[in-house]
Amino acid sequence: MPVFRLSNKEIAFPPPHLAESNGLLAIGGDLRPERLVWAYQNGIFPWFEEDGLFYWYAPDPRCVLFLPELKVHKSMRSIFNQQKFRYTLDTCFRDVMRSCSGHPREGQDGTWISDAFIEAYTALHELGIAHSVEVWLGDELVGGLYGISLGRIFYGESMFARVPNASKAGFIHFARALEALQFQLIDCQQETHHLLSLGARPITRELFSEYLTQNYYERTLKGKWSFDAGGGIVVEQ
Repeated sequence: MPVFRLSNKEIAFPPPHLAESNGLLAIGGDLRPERLVWAYQNGIFPWFEEDGLFYWYAPDPRCVLFLPELKVHKSMRSIFNQQKFRYTLDTCFRDVMRSCSGHPREGQDGTWISDAFIEAYTALHELGIAHSVEVWLGDELVGGLYGISLGRIFYGESMFARVPNASKAGFIHFARALEALQFQLIDCQQETHHLLSLGARPITRELFSEYLTQNYYERTLKGKWSFDAGGGIVVEQ
């Protein structure tokens, strides 16, 4: 399959099924909010930047977590019972992204989270579309994750941990809150052992596209998010 070159002027992508076997669909374009939202709504995401060009992917299979399938192992249940960590939402989005940039994904060298990515996703955060989860040990930020919320799907981007189990605890706490809001799934993009241990699993790109089509008609909960005392999500419009 050819790799398509995107224009900086027109916001358009080729159909995801034309991606290469490794998921690469296109290069070029920019990270303006409109392009990012259109991309995620169609199962496409930017993965990294090289020589000033952005690389866009639509992998097959796609790793997702259906929220009712979340796995909480015994070791993690004890962490929650001990109330070891404190959790917040949207209190330091940029700091979470910068922390993630220093923690590359499993099986990758370096990081794809360049300054351009940080500025672009921070712009989405300011629009009430991108959100961060922060995990605290006392007053120290020890873990977190960030991603994009559109409709009833949360598109996870990256997570980090500075102490054992911090990112996993934050992910579980957040996933439970999303399920209470009737979110359907978290898009995890590529499978890792860490994500599979939490209950994520691969599905075909075609099936993922069907969920995206259904999700297009769901209302996006734009605004600043926070956890209430019971761990639920409150949206400030």
